[in-house]
Amino acid sequence: MIKMNQNSIGKRIGEVRRDRGYSGEQFAELVNITPVYERQIESEKSSKAPSLPLLIDICNTLRVSPDYLLRDLLVNNEITEIQELDTLWKSLPPSKQSLAVAMIKAALESCDDSNT
Repeated sequence: MIKMNQNSIGKRIGEVRRDRGYSGEQFAELVNITPVYERQIESEKSSKAPSLPLLIDICNTLRVSPDYLLRDLLVNNEITEIQELDTLWKSLPPSKQSLAVAMIKAALESCDDSNT
């Protein structure tokens, strides 16, 4: 069983909540928890972690993905790789984006050819 790093999860929830303009009380009401529990979740000194249903409500209310809140606990996965590709793509000028697409297509065709 993974012990959740409450410091990072609660800190991220608090940062996003404030960025979205919600007070602790407003946010607690939106996700149907008490203001005391909301403060416990965000507190660096508390061991309170949201349940999965509550985490989903928090993500939906704050319009943030779970991987953002849990990033310190997740190992590299498909989402991480997609985000890396997205960052690389956005850093390329249009002329190099065409080259990148051609290279990816060639690599995929090569994989298909080797499997037949």
